Amino acid sequence: MLTFHVPDISCQHCVAAITEALHAADAAAKVQVSTETKEVRVESAQLDEEAAALAIAEAGYTVQIG
Repeated sequence: MLTFHVPDISCQHCVAAITEALHAADAAAKVQVSTETKEVRVESAQLDEEAAALAIAEAGYTVQIG
């Protein structure tokens, strides 16, 4: 499981955009996005940490690994 802190998650639109971006990179990925903790958790057989972080960043969000 990959975990990222994304400080600019603020609403359900953010959740949807991040989830969509990660599913575009790996349709089978399990994605959890929390507006409360501002964390994104990804379980994927195809995405490594760098690829998942890049997908989130390309969706327009700041990514902090860990």
